[in-house]
Parts: sequence; structure tokens; C-alpha cells
Amino acid sequence: MARRHVVLSVIAGLTLLAGCGAKPVVPARLEAAAAPAVMARPVAVNVAEVEGLGDVLTTEDGRTLYLFTQDGTAPSTTTCLDECARKWPPLMATGGVRVTGAEQKLIGTLMRPGGGTQVTVGGWPVYTFAQDTAPGQAKGQGVQGVWFAVTPEGKKAGVPATVEVRAEDIPGFGPALTDRKGRTLYLFTLDSTDPSRSTCEGECAANWPPLLVTGDVELSGVSPEIVGEATRVDGARQVTVGGWPVHTFTGDTAPGQTTGHGASGVWFVIEPEGCKSTAPTSEAPSEAPDSGTGY
Repeated sequence: MARRHVVLSVIAGLTLLAGCGAKPVVPARLEAAAAPAVMARPVAVNVAEVEGLGDVLTTEDGRTLYLFTQDGTAPSTTTCLDECARKWPPLMATGGVRVTGAEQKLIGTLMRPGGGTQVTVGGWPVYTFAQDTAPGQAKGQGVQGVWFAVTPEGKKAGVPATVEVRAEDIPGFGPALTDRKGRTLYLFTLDSTDPSRSTCEGECAANWPPLLVTGDVELSGVSPEIVGEATRVDGARQVTVGGWPVHTFTGDTAPGQTTGHGASGVWFVIEPEGCKSTAPTSEAPSEAPDSGTGY
């Protein structure tokens, strides 16, 4: 019983030493247990312009981000480990990813074989490069033909952009073809399909820009059998669908618009089968500014 009195006396003494109204003396291990946990800070992914490459993704401090073509995207997998990872440090996330200038839906993560969470963009695991020592550098671009800076779209920088042709069902209009930005695609009935040839040049082409082949052509909901290309007067290659050279319209200022449908009675939205849309045209169809040819 005497031992119990001694313990109680010590605790009471600690309380008295703290002083009236002062913070009681608490054992250090109890204070540590009560301390709030520090929240992990999100990693930042930004967009910056790099000379010769255009807009690419960077870290918060401006280091260029890269993809490795020997990795996988479906599912996201990394093959850059050990010595490779020392030369190409993976961008790791411990508290989420904050994105500026790119679509959040492109951002993901994967668990690395050695542990830890790596950021992915468009399915690609992303890395920095140890030899980039200042913001704006991209010394890793094209290394061994497998390392490339990452664009805000999650693609390889410095290579021809992919052209996309998609089948869409535009609300209030119906089936139509669009490009990668959601712009509606049109055919011009004064063009020819056999052989495929465009007659829309000069100011006409400024108002109805041709959809040009600058890299691969990716299709979504469109049969590859009806997609081809035609050589324009200036040598550029234009996408064709159903034999028709394909155009966009400057009068469409947002995805899903079809203001060019029926213009001058010769411009029509292209349906996914490669034919002109049978959707009703407006009583006063939209027309491009005077091109000198009436179209």
C-alpha cells in the first residue's frame, strides 16, 4: 500500500510543478502519440513550353517529364528499374496528383515493383531525367529512340501528331464524324471521290480547313476500309472517308456544333458510313465568308 502512495505523490508533484493555470507536465511519449499526422503533399504536374518541342508536361520545379516506349499502358506497367530508375527517376506520388494545364482524366498511378506509387499520364508511367539540371531542358528527348518528353495529351513530344476520326451521335443532330477535338467533319459535294480530289483551295480552305494526315490516323467507330487519303495541290495529304476529302468548318466554335451543315447547298456533315448526313438543314444554312468562288 505504501508503494501506491508514492506513485500518486509523484504524479501530484508533477501537476503542482506545472503551476496554477500552466500546461500540465505530460510525459514525452504521450505528447508524441497525441501529435496530429502530417498530411502528404500532392505532387504537381504542370505544362511548360520547351524550345523545339512545344508544350510538354513538367514537374512543379520545371523538370521535363518523359515516357519510356518499352513500358506498357494497358495496363500501366514500368520496366525501368534499378540502374535505369537512377538515370530516369520515376515521378512518385504520396498524396495525390495536382494537374495544371492538362486533363485530370489522363492522370493515373501504378504501384512499382519495389514499392511506391508512380504517376502515369495517358497510361504511360512518367519520369524525369538525371541529366536535366535546369527548368526547360529536355536532354532526354529521343534518347536511344525510346525516351520522349510527354505532351499534355499524354503523347510523345516531337513526333507527328496523331489524327483521329471518331463516330459520334451529336445531341439534336444525329450520327456524325468528328476529329480528336470534337470538331464536326464535313464533305464538299464539288470535290470528287473517284479519284479522291479536293477542289477547295485558297480562301475556301481557310474557311473549311482540310483534315490533314500528320502522323497515324486513329479510328473510333469507323471502318478502316472506307478511310484513305488524297494528295492536295500543295502536296499535303488529306484524310478521306468514303472517298470524300474531309474538312472542318471555322464557323463551328465548339465541339458538337454543325453550323456548316447544308451551307450553300454543297457542304454536309459526314456520317460514319462515309456519306453526307441526311439530317435536316436549317432554312438559312450557315455559309462561310465569301471565298471568291461562292463557297
